[in-house]
Amino acid sequence: MASISTKLGDTGETSLLYGGRVSKSDYRIEACGVGDETVAAFGMARSLCNDEWVSAQLLEIQRLLFIFNAELATEPMEKPKLVEHFKTISTQHVRGLDTLLVQLENAVELPPAFIIPGASAASAALDVARVAVRRLERAVVRLREANELENDDLIKWLNRLSDCVFMMARYLDRDLPVEAVTGTRV
Repeated sequence: MASISTKLGDTGETSLLYGGRVSKSDYRIEACGVGDETVAAFGMARSLCNDEWVSAQLLEIQRLLFIFNAELATEPMEKPKLVEHFKTISTQHVRGLDTLLVQLENAVELPPAFIIPGASAASAALDVARVAVRRLERAVVRLREANELENDDLIKWLNRLSDCVFMMARYLDRDLPVEAVTGTRV
């Protein structure tokens, strides 16, 4: 079996998709790393989830995060090559999350108090995934501020995604007593 280690990163640089090498501390690489953490957080949440519908949503989100990360790993001048070979996050994906959010909001009545994560293992894992999405959003905003991001749908998609993940966690706990979800004492 071939080794997965190329040793090409030993000097603190890494390759981008479609060429180019940058420092591992580059904003783009930082965002890719947070994107990778986010995919893993969704995997943990999915592994703990007993709801087939939510699990299917989480798997689709993981697939879209791979598309998302491919765009992050591509310099703007190489984007035509990316678009030629792969999908990218688009307004259609943002609208898909808008639709999902409406479904979740119609299925869940939020309690009249702050929610404290941890009412169930699956919802707690989703809350961790949501925090990872917010960290990824901040990293992507830094890329935009450095004029290294052309696709504003990436930020819109992340913003909607964190709302959807919050509501998915609440959806999983929808049948629990309010005290379990809010941490209030009876």
